[in-house]
Amino acid sequence: MGALCKLVDATLFIFFLFIAIVAPLIDGQTCLPHHLFPSFLVELKSWYAQDYGDYMVSEKPHFFVGIVWLELVFQWPLAVACVYGIAAGKSWVSTACLMYGASTLTSMVAILSELSMSNRASEKLLMMYYPFLGLAVLALLRGVLACSGKNASAGKRPVPHRKKKA
Repeated sequence: MGALCKLVDATLFIFFLFIAIVAPLIDGQTCLPHHLFPSFLVELKSWYAQDYGDYMVSEKPHFFVGIVWLELVFQWPLAVACVYGIAAGKSWVSTACLMYGASTLTSMVAILSELSMSNRASEKLLMMYYPFLGLAVLALLRGVLACSGKNASAGKRPVPHRKKKA
C-alpha cells in the first residue's frame, strides 16, 4: 500500500505543479485583461482554442468565467499548498487534497456536461478535459483515504511525561 500511496502522491504532485503554473498564466486570461499577459501566452491560448475547438474558451460563457474565477481564487492556492504539502510530507495535505478534489470535480462535471450536451465538442476536446476529471477524483480519494501513519495521528498530542516524586 505504501508504494501505491507514493505513486498517487507523485502523480498528484506533478498535477498540482502543472496547475500552479498554468492556472494563473493561461486560465487567468479568461477573466483578466489581456494586457496583463505576455503576447506569446495570449497566442498560445488562442492556438489552443482554435486547434481543439474549445468554444468555451473563445466565447467565454458566464458560467465558465465563474468557474475560472473559482479556480483562480480557491483551487489555485490549494494546488500551491498541495505542492508544498506533498513535497514536505505535511499531515494536512489530505485535507487540502480533499478540498481541491471536491471543488475541481464539481467544476469538471459542469464543464463536461456543457461540452457533452451541446454537441459542439470534438472528441479531441473531450479527451483534453477528461484527465482533469480523473485527477480530481484521485485528489478526492487521496483526501479521504489516509496514506501514511502520519495522518492517522494528526491532531493527537503527545502525553507529557510526569516527574516522579521522591
